[in-house]
Amino acid sequence: MLAQWLSRYSEWSALFLRIAVGVIFIAHGQQKLFGGLARFERDLESLGVPLPGVFAIIVALVEFLGGIALLLGLFTRWAALLLAINMLVAILRVHLPHGLIGKDGFEFPLALLAAVLSLALTGPQKFSIERSVLKREF
Repeated sequence: MLAQWLSRYSEWSALFLRIAVGVIFIAHGQQKLFGGLARFERDLESLGVPLPGVFAIIVALVEFLGGIALLLGLFTRWAALLLAINMLVAILRVHLPHGLIGKDGFEFPLALLAAVLSLALTGPQKFSIERSVLKREF
């Protein structure tokens, strides 16, 4: 009975996921773009990332604009794929040596990776600009 009732609202799940994950990426992107870009560039440089200034801007923009896209349900699959690449690189280059749990561990980036991969597979679903304005079906 509960499963039947919940299944009537299954299209809401993508909306809840898009809002939560979108807000998280917007916050992290804006933090880098509007106050911490120089520090983030130094962090990337210390990790041996080539062209740290360029990649700092790219990552910050992907997080900020990708988060907005998820929140709105616009270009959701593309935004989710770019954010998935971002999280995969963050896990492999930054968080993996710290283990799963603890300071700088990869549990949170892994959860974000799973969330954006889910959105890449499902698309934005019913409550999105892609569906309501652009008339795309998922």
